[in-house]
Amino acid sequence: MSYSKYSGISDEQLVIQIHDGAGSDIIDHIMNKYKDMVRKKASSMYILGADKDDLIQEGMIGLFKAVRDYDIGRDASFSTFADLCISRQMYSAIKSLSRKKHAPLNSYISIYATREDSEKDTELTYEDLLESDSQLIPEQYVIDRENLKALEENIEKELSDFERQVLDLYITGMSIRTIAKVLGRDEKSTDNAMQRVRSKLKKYLR
Repeated sequence: MSYSKYSGISDEQLVIQIHDGAGSDIIDHIMNKYKDMVRKKASSMYILGADKDDLIQEGMIGLFKAVRDYDIGRDASFSTFADLCISRQMYSAIKSLSRKKHAPLNSYISIYATREDSEKDTELTYEDLLESDSQLIPEQYVIDRENLKALEENIEKELSDFERQVLDLYITGMSIRTIAKVLGRDEKSTDNAMQRVRSKLKKYLR
C-alpha cells in the first residue's frame, strides 16, 4: 500500500489524527517511516550485549509508545521524541538482560576504533574519548583481547552504575545531551560522569 498521500502532512499532525481515532494506515505510515531509525539504533546498541533483531523489536515498541504518548504542546518535534523513546526502550531491554558485561569495551580490540561524535559531526577515536588533556596515549597501550578481562574488572570496580551507563551509551555514538535524556538525568551531571570515566580509565591505560 502506498502512503504517499501523507507525504505533505507533518508527523505531528498525523499523530494528532491518530489520537483522534484515525485509521490504522496512518500508524503504519509512521512506523514504516521511522523503521530505518530503529534499525540504525539497533546496529549501534547491539554491542552492549543484546541480539540485534530483539533490539529492533524493542525499538518498534518504543516507536509505538512515542506515537501513543506524544504531546504536541509539551514535547519537541515528533522525530526528536521518537528518537528518545526508541533509545529508552532499547536500553531498558539491554539492562533487563542482567548481564555482568557492563562495558562495551568487552567487544572491542582497540581503543583506536572510531565513533561518530554526534555533537560535533566529527569522527573520534576511543583514544580521544579518554583524553582530557593534550597528552597522548602511546600506541603500545592499545587494548588487546588479553587485556580486556583485566580492564573490565577495573571498570566493574571503579565505575559507579551511573558512570557505566553513561559510558555504555556514549560508546554507541550518543551525545551527552541524548544520554542525559535517556537516563533521565540532567546534562551537567551526565557530562561530569563522563569526565570521571575518562579520568578513571586513563590510569589503567598507562
